[in-house]
Amino acid sequence: MDVKSYIKAARLRTLPLSISGIIIGSALGFNELNTEGSVLKSPIFWLAILTTIGFQVLSNFANDYGDGVKGSDKNRTGEARMVSSGAITPKQMKNAMIVTAIITILIALALIYVAFGSENFVYSILFFGLGIASIVAAIKYTVGNSAYGYSGFGDLFVFLFFGLLSVVGSYFLFINQLNLTIFLPAISVGLLSTAVLNLNNLRDREEDKVNNKNTLVVKLGSKKAKKYHYFLIISALVFALIYIFIDFTSIYQLVFLMAFLPLIKNINTVSKNKIPSELDGELKKVALSTFLFAILFSVGQLF
Repeated sequence: MDVKSYIKAARLRTLPLSISGIIIGSALGFNELNTEGSVLKSPIFWLAILTTIGFQVLSNFANDYGDGVKGSDKNRTGEARMVSSGAITPKQMKNAMIVTAIITILIALALIYVAFGSENFVYSILFFGLGIASIVAAIKYTVGNSAYGYSGFGDLFVFLFFGLLSVVGSYFLFINQLNLTIFLPAISVGLLSTAVLNLNNLRDREEDKVNNKNTLVVKLGSKKAKKYHYFLIISALVFALIYIFIDFTSIYQLVFLMAFLPLIKNINTVSKNKIPSELDGELKKVALSTFLFAILFSVGQLF
């Protein structure tokens, strides 16, 4: 077994983006507990991080497998995929997906028990169901005849799972109740995560079109997809500012604006882009900016 190939298939560069929502939801939830210490010492936080990483790696394995067996990765731009390149066989990738899913579910069960104990059975069942839904969503993105990534619904699922579920779910794990304002930063994270996917699809538009991968970018066309990209980033900023306006206590809460400097620059780069392959470097910038936003937004709530 070539471990390096599986590490490449796991696409570690996607992990900071995947945990951004957990960072914000956990920070805000822990703050509302009004307890001493740091969220970094909370087992709920780390189990939520590990669970999310598990879902992301599973999604990346499934993406590699699904696109590989459908032939969608033959002439792709960016990172080489392991199944399409022959480094990992479809059967081996399937086995990796099964192992990853089992490990992730076990971690999720530990998270649910630590968060809810044996008293809140309804919450435990609800979050177990969300965990199963996350696994199904991770796999069905590109796997199977009804893969939603091939029919333009990838953006919606990224928004729901990377944004709403990630932030609101982790917040709920700490305080076992909802505050409607938590949806504001959740929407911001969801929109920024969707912007990363949109950039990816802008880069791959021509190839996806040839392979009948009808992403939202393929459906909209390059010009409208760029306008959609601007909307995603600007709207993410607006929803974050609304949250701060509602719960303003310190000027330090605005420190997250620093993360939007490279994002605004990204809008300018995308607007001028005429060679889709050159957008590959922008993917990392937007993903890391989202991660930076999550950290700065969370730290800003401490003052």
